[in-house]
Amino acid sequence: MSPPDLPNQPDLLIVGGGLAGALTALAFAKLRPEVKVELIDGGDSFGGNHVWSLFASDLSAEGRDLIEPLVEARWPAYDIAFPRRRRTIATPYASLTSERLDAELRRMLGDRARTGIVVENVDPHGARLAGGDRIESTHAIDARGPGREVAGYDCGWQKFVGQELQLAAPHGLTRPIVMDATVDQIDGYRFIYVLPFGPDRLFVEDTYYSDDPAIDREAIAARIADYAHMKGWDVTGIGREEQGCIPVVIGGDFDALWPADDAVGRVGVRAGLFHPTTGYSLPHAVETALALARAWPLDDPAAFLRQRAARVWARGGFYRMLDTMLFRAAKPHERYRVLQHFYRLPRPLVERFYAGKSTWVDRMKVLSGRPPIPIAVAMRALAGRK
Repeated sequence: MSPPDLPNQPDLLIVGGGLAGALTALAFAKLRPEVKVELIDGGDSFGGNHVWSLFASDLSAEGRDLIEPLVEARWPAYDIAFPRRRRTIATPYASLTSERLDAELRRMLGDRARTGIVVENVDPHGARLAGGDRIESTHAIDARGPGREVAGYDCGWQKFVGQELQLAAPHGLTRPIVMDATVDQIDGYRFIYVLPFGPDRLFVEDTYYSDDPAIDREAIAARIADYAHMKGWDVTGIGREEQGCIPVVIGGDFDALWPADDAVGRVGVRAGLFHPTTGYSLPHAVETALALARAWPLDDPAAFLRQRAARVWARGGFYRMLDTMLFRAAKPHERYRVLQHFYRLPRPLVERFYAGKSTWVDRMKVLSGRPPIPIAVAMRALAGRK
């Protein structure tokens, strides 16, 4: 039961101004401007310091329209490179930046978007702040990023350090390199990710599918410098830098991760709304934001969001099986073979895979052909999965 409305009390308080919380606020501002939404975050700006990317095929037309003001750059195709496979895939690709996200939130929400608000606890009808004050709301949802539920995953890790490089001369790239796995295979499956943001400006990220979540920032930054030198890029400066570590989920118990009696609604990674293999959360964040805004008003937003997250978890079983083979069956320095094998497949299948919408036929094709790891080893890994 919702508490009685108080003067100036928001209809919906969103706690956490990262990707999922911010997109939820923007969806309401666009689709349901009559709903009083307030967005708060503990940082200095919304979105932190991030670059997010997606394939055009990940989203509906409505979803692409929602993120349009946030797009920093877009390209008509992307490249992948492995020791035994190189390919250009004609799927449009786009990148968003936290700077654009912050600017759009402040434009659309005005003083209803507040940063520097540190929250200690979220409940169904508000939030308790670090200083002891409280914000009351008709409903509240938690969008603060990964929480204690991550400890309940059986998982490996995708960790990365990314740097924006300013070059002395044009680099010549016309499209992103989403995976360059021709580099030394260190600390599991390693690849370089490159976004050409301008003629002489690149975002370069060194990524690892590792058993160890620890990030050696200095070592990885040195490898980025080595990669740039190998490519003949003369780096004159480094702009933004970001790093992160996200779970690559092998198993878990959804009811333990999000108990049915937990009355606080969640969105984003805290809700398990991300691709189990790639870690992509942007498509789920967009579509969940739109679904919540379209369904409003709701007596129980937590039940609505939990039901949605449960469906996503159930659909993720195939990807968790692949993750099991990647982490438990393939030797760390040979994990790249699994992805190299995958990229032999047709473009529409690859698109559906990244969107988390693989069909039964897709799944059969992914598992067909000469296996990149021994079948007996794969079966033992699957048998031992939690």
